[in-house]
Amino acid sequence: MCEKLGIGIIAASSPQAKGRIERANGVHQDRLIKKMRRKKIASYEAANEYLQKQYLPEHNRRFARPSARPEDYHGRKPSVRELHEIFRLETERSISNDWVIQHEGRSLQLHPGSRHYGPRQSQALVCQWEDGNMQIYYRGKPIAFTELKERVPTSPELRPSAPRPIMIRKARKDHPWRQGYQNMRPRVLTPAIAAPLVRMRTYASP
Repeated sequence: MCEKLGIGIIAASSPQAKGRIERANGVHQDRLIKKMRRKKIASYEAANEYLQKQYLPEHNRRFARPSARPEDYHGRKPSVRELHEIFRLETERSISNDWVIQHEGRSLQLHPGSRHYGPRQSQALVCQWEDGNMQIYYRGKPIAFTELKERVPTSPELRPSAPRPIMIRKARKDHPWRQGYQNMRPRVLTPAIAAPLVRMRTYASP
């Protein structure tokens, strides 16, 4: 939200690092509470009215100082429509092949204008506002949806099969591999029978 409003967040690890804002908060926590107690203000409505109409104008009149430079670096005030598109919670969800997304344990069926193309594991943007309203955007445009009463079962994940145990087989003690070459039987070679040459020329080709 701060990024969309052009606000840069500067993190500080201690209250002393914030300087001016912490000193101002200390003054308000001391003065404002005592003044509201004296005026017997005990409701949020009365406190906000006193803060806007009496306390802040008097406080700024006494403690405000003119800026060192006359330039005004304040940006343009966002419109109501822009603030409505900024102050919301945005979550990306993957679209299944049947145009269903899962969000906070709910199955939401999307209704695209044309079903000639598939989502191909595209992303849908789920936006939620403080009043409970929700809108889903697909490719930057709002898309209609309905909540399914029964939850769509998800396909089980394919788990890799357990590795097969490796069996090491050892040769017997009387196996020929374990005998020395002195004890090996000589191999009898049978003489090859010479076969007549078939369709072979007995002279060299020119």
